[in-house]
Amino acid sequence: MAASINSLRRLYFAGIKRHGRQILRTLGANVTAQHQQRRNLSIHEYHSMKILEDAGILTPKGGVANTPEQAYEVASLLDESENTGDMVVKAQVLAGGRGKGVFEGGFKGGVKIVFSPEEAREVASRMIGKKLITKQTGEQGRICNEVLICERLYARREYYFALALERKFMGVVLVGSPQGGVDIEKVAKESPEAIFKQPIDIFKGLTIEGAREFATKMGFSSSCVEQAAEWMLRMYNTFIERDAVLLEINPMSEDLFGRVVCMDCKLLFDDNAGYRQPEIFDLRDWTQEDQREVEAAKHNLNYIGLDGSIGCLVNGAGLAMATMDIIKLHGGDPANFLDIGGGATIEQVHSAFKIITEDKKVHAILVNIFGGIMRCDIIAEGIISAAKELGLTIPVVVRLQGTRVDDAKALIAASGLRIIACDDLEEAANMVVRVANIIELARQVDLKVKFELPI
Repeated sequence: MAASINSLRRLYFAGIKRHGRQILRTLGANVTAQHQQRRNLSIHEYHSMKILEDAGILTPKGGVANTPEQAYEVASLLDESENTGDMVVKAQVLAGGRGKGVFEGGFKGGVKIVFSPEEAREVASRMIGKKLITKQTGEQGRICNEVLICERLYARREYYFALALERKFMGVVLVGSPQGGVDIEKVAKESPEAIFKQPIDIFKGLTIEGAREFATKMGFSSSCVEQAAEWMLRMYNTFIERDAVLLEINPMSEDLFGRVVCMDCKLLFDDNAGYRQPEIFDLRDWTQEDQREVEAAKHNLNYIGLDGSIGCLVNGAGLAMATMDIIKLHGGDPANFLDIGGGATIEQVHSAFKIITEDKKVHAILVNIFGGIMRCDIIAEGIISAAKELGLTIPVVVRLQGTRVDDAKALIAASGLRIIACDDLEEAANMVVRVANIIELARQVDLKVKFELPI
């Protein structure tokens, strides 16, 4: 749990999000007028590979299938082409560690080498429609609806390459390592000197000379430096044109024929660029996302599910982080990060409560509002509406400060609802942790605890 909160803290303050095998998981400074935090769009590997192909970059031949029979057809076409006959079947799941993952039912590995169309069909049947559990998905796993079948290429040397936004350099950086094709995070931890960065001049952009210099530094052989530099230049242009925040190739390889091939690709895009990149955002796979987060996004709420028992409803990402910290300080565990922003409506507050209470692990809710742009009376009306319409049976602790706070307190007092009001944040955190613990203990011994909101 502490690790989850630390990750969120890094997400907010550094603009970094864990996703896939990224050495730099950049969110960028996607801030709206209310300073709302946003997360970026991730697309499936086969979509990313198609974007590289459209840019003229060499990638393995292949196709995608969403049924075992389609997998057989794709593999048959590959088998007839000029390749070795060996193929790779890759589960299309938006999570890192697929190769070491386990499908529900026990089938191991989301990346498999096969040697015939029949074997491709069999492997696809074990993947499609099943959830893949990896170190990044958690126990709930993520559904695999499609598989990518591509030719198996034999690499002579493998490298790691990425383009990413990094705040430290206020722009795009090249990231490279001669140790590609492995767990790059492990390399970063154990051999940080093996990973190097080169910021790109924001006015000049990446030049062929700069790309050539970086390819040489990465260790590409003299016969492959020119092609590697050309691919880097094309990837940089794609990165800029598509409003990407991360483009990661692992591995970027020299094959046995002396060609530079991008064997795998991960792309993330700036969420604020949806209006400029509609064709990219149409590729979003909602089945890969937490359905609570999907529902929150429909109401323009920033929600991230955690595994604690105390629901949090807060306005402002920074205040949300502080709220989760103080809950932990008092011995509790937050069930979510939920920032309603600075301009929430009564309907949004109602929706936020609904999302929180649908999590059966939630034993109590802490509402912490500092009213500046966000008026406290709007929050109060939303709380009252949610409590009545949803028939809340769990405790709600409310701490309101700021604009129209007295009006908010009057509304709560006149509502006839038993909502625990606190003026001090520490007092509120202590109260919600104590109440949540009482309910959790009662449930452990099969006692039915019902918190009656109506007086």
